[in-house]
Amino acid sequence: MTDLSQNQAATSDSRPAVLITGANRGIGRAVADELAADHHLILGGRDEQALDELAAQFPSARTFVAELTDYEAVARAVDGLDLQNGLAGVVHSAGILENGTVEESVPGQWTQSFEINVVAVAELTRLLLPPLRAAGGTVVMINSGSGINAVRTRGAYSASKFAMRGLADSLRAEERDNGVRVTSIHPGRVATDMQRELRSYEGGEYQEENYLQPTSVASTVGLALRLPADASLESVSIRPR
Repeated sequence: MTDLSQNQAATSDSRPAVLITGANRGIGRAVADELAADHHLILGGRDEQALDELAAQFPSARTFVAELTDYEAVARAVDGLDLQNGLAGVVHSAGILENGTVEESVPGQWTQSFEINVVAVAELTRLLLPPLRAAGGTVVMINSGSGINAVRTRGAYSASKFAMRGLADSLRAEERDNGVRVTSIHPGRVATDMQRELRSYEGGEYQEENYLQPTSVASTVGLALRLPADASLESVSIRPR
């Protein structure tokens, strides 16, 4: 995990801190760009070198290096964060897509889908609840259109995203009186590497102009985090126009 530079340390105290998982690619990277101007970024991921290089590009940033399903490592990484001023937000952008029909999918695909898309999200959120409560922070879960309407050939993925939606709904009800907001964002198809993988599996052509840009999803994340304290964006579906 990288220490803050002198310039970063000088600016982070005056900026609300937000932790972003999956920060070095796709939607997570777009969220980092969206929030960099007015937030102190805590950039989460597994590739320490890539995160170091990314953090150096922002005025106030540090890294959070951990495999999210290694819960002891995640707990140590959280303990290493300086969150004495609270945490304004956590954006859960990391996730996996398992393709396959129910007939084709083996138990490991179901287990991995739920482990990464649900259990790891729940555990990191649990560990961050004290600083989130202290700051009246916002939990943003990047879900999927598949978390609203199940999709054929993606049973494990759809089921995990429905479960993630249920996690968000439960957490919202539990934390409302503690001042913590919870937002579920359900994008349609987004122009990312995951979309390329999906189109390859489907045997179709990847046509970027037909999909949402990651920046469009990031703008919605920014809205959820920047809303005044009297408002909460609880659930939103974003579709390609």
